[in-house]
Amino acid sequence: MPTAALAPERPALVLEPNDRAPALARRYLVERFRELGHADDFIGRLVVTELVTNSYKHVGFGHIVVRILPDPDEALSVIEVGDEGPGLPVIGREDRDAVSGRGLLLVAELVHDWGVRPLKEEGKVTWARCVR
Repeated sequence: MPTAALAPERPALVLEPNDRAPALARRYLVERFRELGHADDFIGRLVVTELVTNSYKHVGFGHIVVRILPDPDEALSVIEVGDEGPGLPVIGREDRDAVSGRGLLLVAELVHDWGVRPLKEEGKVTWARCVR
């Protein structure tokens, strides 16, 4: 009986928490979406930029790990951004006068679903399921 060969898992992108991290994460996402056959990466680029920016601005130490995975539902992809910070991201109250703080609200509106899972060791993974 023939068996299907599993494709090797693409390694995660490991980033230093600095202002170059969002651009490197976007480049990784574009390449990975192309590999997965996604026609449009616009929402993915916005989402990965926001999640990586949150990690480097609010945590600022350790490493940021980005993974792009096909969801079992083939119409979706999962963007994961992990960091070593203790706090969990939440959508804050809307403040019309604030100059920042709207990123997760934007992510929540653009993606199919999103959430955060704490890691056994320190840190967390923030994930978003994007329609392609």
